[in-house]
Amino acid sequence: MLDLLEPFLDIPRPYYGALLAVGFCVYYFFGVVKTPMLVCANGPFRAFLEEHVPLVRNKFWPTLWCFESRAQTIIASVLRSRILPPIHYRREILTLSDGGEVALDWAEEGCSATSPIVIILPGLTGASQAEYIKCLVSSAKKVGIRCVIFNNRGLGGVELKTPRMYCAANSDDLSEVIEHVKKLHPQAHLGATGISMGGLILGNYLAQEGVMARGKLKGCFLISVPWNVFAATKNTEENYFNLMINKYLAGTLRKNIQRLHYSSEPGMFDVDIETLLKSQTVREFDSHFTVKQFGYKDVEEYYSNATIHDKLHLIDVPLLCLSAADDPFQPVQAIPLKEISETKKVAVVVTSRGGHIGFLEGMWPVKEEQYMGKLFSQFFAALFTSGLDHQML
Repeated sequence: MLDLLEPFLDIPRPYYGALLAVGFCVYYFFGVVKTPMLVCANGPFRAFLEEHVPLVRNKFWPTLWCFESRAQTIIASVLRSRILPPIHYRREILTLSDGGEVALDWAEEGCSATSPIVIILPGLTGASQAEYIKCLVSSAKKVGIRCVIFNNRGLGGVELKTPRMYCAANSDDLSEVIEHVKKLHPQAHLGATGISMGGLILGNYLAQEGVMARGKLKGCFLISVPWNVFAATKNTEENYFNLMINKYLAGTLRKNIQRLHYSSEPGMFDVDIETLLKSQTVREFDSHFTVKQFGYKDVEEYYSNATIHDKLHLIDVPLLCLSAADDPFQPVQAIPLKEISETKKVAVVVTSRGGHIGFLEGMWPVKEEQYMGKLFSQFFAALFTSGLDHQML
């Protein structure tokens, strides 16, 4: 054995670093940089994507020094929050049928009255100035698409008018928003995008509406959606680093509820606020709050109702999804690849790396337009200008 190692022991020490660098580059070029999987049944929608959306055919080059899943997730958020300037929106307050209010923030600079519109649903605790929202808005602006960000109740700086908040399984508020936007702009093409939990709300809306959604939305896009909520929560509770992200989100939820609860007397929510504020994970928060708000028996019933991996056959609107195989919120084995491969109106692009709403690319990812923004703009620009028709699918 020593005889085999002897040649390596004679290598001058300065060369060790070079060998390590070469080894790292070989691993990066052959183990990290890959063409994403495009999963979709053969048919007009798949052909449309392959012809009009170049990114589905090109290799994804994750940032060289930041391709691990948690690094992509965290560093993407930090970098974008510092690089992307605040977006100047036109705010519209929409009063819902039960008296609740939501903020619709319009990004329409440089667009005409007939420019197509994409409704964007942020993630669990996100709002209009979330860094990933700014990334999408920036990409949309370059191709002449208007965006309207739908801030959930109690978010985006809007006062909560009712005790009801929002949840992944309920799309009532989204339905009212879509009807409102369609009424305001009946001649404009309309699409929708959901990020993470926003993707669950949008996905459930599409499944519940079925054929009826075809007359309202030309197409939709989901980013880092937790397809199977049971698998997603389990994955974020088992690994130490994933658990830290989970606890951070739970902390943000607690702070928001605490702020809203004590904003009025004798308190906004009819819950055990002390127990709620001890929630350490998103599952515990949902058990103490979301389940009670929306009348579920327990958190298992809520998650079963919220998950969309078993509802894809109900969706009748062209739907493109972007997921990363290393998403800490959604293990790749829980992405319903088999079901999607049999569905002609749902497609998913799965990158080997990217984390959760990360998808950083390039040596130094400081450009406003990143991978998910480019895929977003390519898809909707082609969708709104091509002859793709629901009836063809």
